[in-house]
Amino acid sequence: MSREPRGAAESEAEADLTFVFADLAGFTALTEVHGDEHAADVATDFRDEVRRLLPLHMCEEVQPIGDALMMLAAEARRAVELGVCIVEEIGARHGFPVIRVGMHTGPVVRRGNDWFGSTINVAARVSAAAVGGEVLLTDATRAAAGTLEGIHLHERGRREFKNVRDPVLLFAAARGRSDSASGLPMDPICRMAVDPAHCAGYLRYAGAEYHFCSLACANAFSAAPDRYAGQGQT
Repeated sequence: MSREPRGAAESEAEADLTFVFADLAGFTALTEVHGDEHAADVATDFRDEVRRLLPLHMCEEVQPIGDALMMLAAEARRAVELGVCIVEEIGARHGFPVIRVGMHTGPVVRRGNDWFGSTINVAARVSAAAVGGEVLLTDATRAAAGTLEGIHLHERGRREFKNVRDPVLLFAAARGRSDSASGLPMDPICRMAVDPAHCAGYLRYAGAEYHFCSLACANAFSAAPDRYAGQGQT
């Protein structure tokens, strides 16, 4: 989906578009545990993997924002399908932090290569409201998407957002389920998905089992189990 660039002083209202934000929900924890260099590598890998999916879903990148990626789609259905693929394919991999995605559909204004409008602001807030492993979309996106083959929507109720006048009705999209998309346990220290078959170790505490990506994370849990108990257990 390409467009000819316009002059910086020229602006034009676009037909309704769907803006999508995807980011690594556990990025801060990952950075604290594994360091800046490793976290930067993971963020780069994440963006590269998402970019690989964009042409398959007729979506395009707007810009990277730290560990997040801002995207857009002319068709809301394509945006929802992309969001689910990002969470359920990329976010389900061993050693990858959980991913969250949010989106909203509406009118925007393009000036040169920049985009403006409340649609983008709402999409960013919806993304921030999502939990790890969740794809959140607004009622506007749901209506614009129409029938979604193989994807189920679960109503999440109305949410109030800062500087947004009316509460926004949200839905979570998933392929037939409403729980965490990866299906893998999560390291309670760095918040990475961990395949039990490839984990560095596991511990049982208070009747629950915890898996770890590294011995450093296992040792951190052992030093203060009450601080992390209840996160990522199986």
